[in-house]
Amino acid sequence: QVQFVESGGGSVQPGGSLRLSCAASGSIFGTNTMGWYRQAPGKERELVASVTKGHYADYADSLKGRFVISRVNARNTVYLQMNSLKPEDTAVYYCFIDQPRGRAWGQGTQVTVSS
Repeated sequence: QVQFVESGGGSVQPGGSLRLSCAASGSIFGTNTMGWYRQAPGKERELVASVTKGHYADYADSLKGRFVISRVNARNTVYLQMNSLKPEDTAVYYCFIDQPRGRAWGQGTQVTVSS
């Protein structure tokens, strides 16, 4: 069983920034990719970014240059720095960690970008 503590969501005006964090704990095994997905109302969940234990990062093409993902391996914690936020970034953001038996998901944190 993996437990998650997600934080950093909230409301921000367009052009603003937010930093999400997600700490995973519990039964974590193997070399784990961590990352973030998001789901906007009425839309499918989509990958935002992922980062390997070796700190190789991958991003959705539309988000490159605005979002930066990072992690602290010793804490099984992943961060998402979101800059120049737009209303279309409004969504619930879910962190994940890959395990040998599958992907474990956080509970999600709401990000709202509105003037």
